[in-house]
Amino acid sequence: MKIYKPKAKQQPMMPLRNLWPMLSVLIFVCGYSGPWLLAQSTQPANQESVPEQIQKLTEAMAKAQSQLEQSQHQLDELRQQLAALQSQMAQAGSAVTLPASTAPAATSSSVSLPQVVSPAKPAAIADLRERQDMQESQIATLDQTKVESESKYPVKITGLLLFNGFVNTRQVNIAATPTLALYGTGSTGASVQQSILGFDARGPHLFGARSYADLRVDFDGSPTNNAPTTIYAGYYNTSVAIVRLRTAHAGLQWQNTDAYFSLDRPIFSPDAPTSLTAVAEPALAWSGNLWTWNPQVGVTQDIRFASTHEVRLQGALIDVGDAPVSTVSASAAMSTVIPTAAEQSRWPGEEARIALLGSNLEEGSHVGVGGYFAPHLSPAGTRFDAWATTVDTKLLLPGRLQFTGAFYRGAALGGLGGGAYKDFGFQVDAESSKYYFRPYDDVGGWAQLKEKLTERLEFNAAFGLDNVFASQLRPYYVPGGTMYQNLARSQTYTGNVIYSPVAYLLFSLEYRHIESIPVIGAPAESNIIGIAAGYKF
Repeated sequence: MKIYKPKAKQQPMMPLRNLWPMLSVLIFVCGYSGPWLLAQSTQPANQESVPEQIQKLTEAMAKAQSQLEQSQHQLDELRQQLAALQSQMAQAGSAVTLPASTAPAATSSSVSLPQVVSPAKPAAIADLRERQDMQESQIATLDQTKVESESKYPVKITGLLLFNGFVNTRQVNIAATPTLALYGTGSTGASVQQSILGFDARGPHLFGARSYADLRVDFDGSPTNNAPTTIYAGYYNTSVAIVRLRTAHAGLQWQNTDAYFSLDRPIFSPDAPTSLTAVAEPALAWSGNLWTWNPQVGVTQDIRFASTHEVRLQGALIDVGDAPVSTVSASAAMSTVIPTAAEQSRWPGEEARIALLGSNLEEGSHVGVGGYFAPHLSPAGTRFDAWATTVDTKLLLPGRLQFTGAFYRGAALGGLGGGAYKDFGFQVDAESSKYYFRPYDDVGGWAQLKEKLTERLEFNAAFGLDNVFASQLRPYYVPGGTMYQNLARSQTYTGNVIYSPVAYLLFSLEYRHIESIPVIGAPAESNIIGIAAGYKF
């Protein structure tokens, strides 16, 4: 018989809703404490790497400091060696001085010592030192006070302080600046009147052109009111002071065109012989060099037709002054300035030139032809024309040689520095009171050969000749007259050496032989020995 036991009463399960609070608490605790436990587990490793990094950084700093100290020590040794090297070079003069500014800078722990330049010639040492002086002068220019002008545009003062000593073996027309030999004893002396003072200015741009102006004066004017008329003292020949106007220019300059007015030598006579003893009146003046300074207004046009050549076209109007010898005078008050023969004609003179230029427009070769024409009216009422045809050239030859020259053929060229100081001759017949008048034909020119051994040393040899036709002059010979009135030919030989030890100092020794030949009579000759010392600024 089965016995049936009563079943045990089962406990009911916990509802799920009662488990959510417990799960939330467990998740919160685990989420808050998990990172902290992880950090605690890794902390010992991080604490060991930081000291290592600090130690490595300390070692690197110590190593860098050691390298810097080593580099500084090597730089100090380098400076001492450079100072000793420069001292030895200054005493012995056997090596090129290395400027301190060119010493190599240390860019790493190792500094290489400079290499000693091989021994050089004393000329190379002097040239290098001069370059240093010039660079220092140019740098110092930045700190100097500039000249202030009313227009506020740049103005530059330039000049040449020139001392001249001279020995004339026979009498000449002007002792310090002779151009004519006379009969008589010689002279010896010195002068600084050939010094030059100049002003250069740059102005505003106008019509796309750059404006410019310059002025030059010297101190070779006449100190008295009764200066001899045979001394060419400038335009109008009325200077009564030491300061004398030489040249002046002003104009507008485009890329290939220049429009200007000036007081200068004729455009058909652009070159001049080189000399430091003949500055107040250029070398070979009245001996083939047409040089006189006259007012002009003109235009210059350059036309490039090849990569290295240009054609220059020049044209101008010119007001030519009278010749120094005036054989016909007008009846006028002494206080009245008599117009020149060209001005009395009421027509300006005309001049033109065409030239072929080389690649270097300033110093290169060129060949040019020119012409000049100017109507004149003498104070006696006689009309005549002054004219000339010219050729000028400058050629750069092998061996540092340069040939420069100019040649002319014309009439009445006394106002340009030719014609044996005369434009014309005249004579009055005592019986018939008839007036005879004739302008003189003239031919002449000059040539110079230059040898530039270096940039500092050059030699020059030149010859010039101005010749009035004797057949025209002879009928107007003045018995007992001056050399100026009867002069038919003036010729000059000259040679000089010019040395410039530095950029702004000049020294020269020159020999000149002047021969003046009258149309009737024995020639007059004089040898001139001149020295010159100049400072350019």
